[in-house]
Amino acid sequence: MTRSESFRQRILVVEDDTHLAEGLELNLKLAGYEVEIASTGIAALSLYRERRPDLIILDIMLPKMDGLTVLRHIRIQDHKLPIIILSAKSGVDDKIQGLKDGVDDYLSKPFHLKELLLRVERLLARASWSGKASSEPEQSIHRFGPNEVNLKTYTATCPMGQINLSDQEVRLLKIFFQNKDKPLSRQELLEIGWGYSGDTSSRTVDNFLVRFRKYFEEDPKKPKFFKSLRSVGYLFTDKED
Repeated sequence: MTRSESFRQRILVVEDDTHLAEGLELNLKLAGYEVEIASTGIAALSLYRERRPDLIILDIMLPKMDGLTVLRHIRIQDHKLPIIILSAKSGVDDKIQGLKDGVDDYLSKPFHLKELLLRVERLLARASWSGKASSEPEQSIHRFGPNEVNLKTYTATCPMGQINLSDQEVRLLKIFFQNKDKPLSRQELLEIGWGYSGDTSSRTVDNFLVRFRKYFEEDPKKPKFFKSLRSVGYLFTDKED
């Protein structure tokens, strides 16, 4: 029995194999879902923002932007949206990385259609149980050293006093807070923070780090929280060494 026409949950399928994408679209529609298809990572982020799907089925190996980057970008904005990775990359390390980046389920290709449909149904049911809580941020306030950042109000209290943060500053701070003590390359910060992998200069990231150190470090020349890693990028820690 298919779902009522008055309430059809929307699924975004991110898959560059046209034949597979069309097969998934057909079978998901037969199961009662609305389906959107994206064949690149950039298109996936655009459809995610425009259509706000109830669940995403995500390939890893995509043109222009890989699936894990798409996953990390979405997790900055939404911790609760059910996401299933469906990928030919079936190694343990691949699955571990997906779980670290916030995927809810991981299914390797080739896969059994009935198994995928069951996993979709269970994840959507779990999301519905959580109700409105899914729209609430997991943590709005972050404290480190003498600093307090409120991601909900876009404000911070720091050695400079109370300041207002821009949308892009908050976006980058979310990336650092969610990846505490994890090295991040400039390219990762560009791809996740700006939502695409293009020709934007890495100096863009550097300029924001100069700003963060001015805001949050007592001595910007000897940063304790926003650290540079030579030949790697940057790392945020809330520990004062």
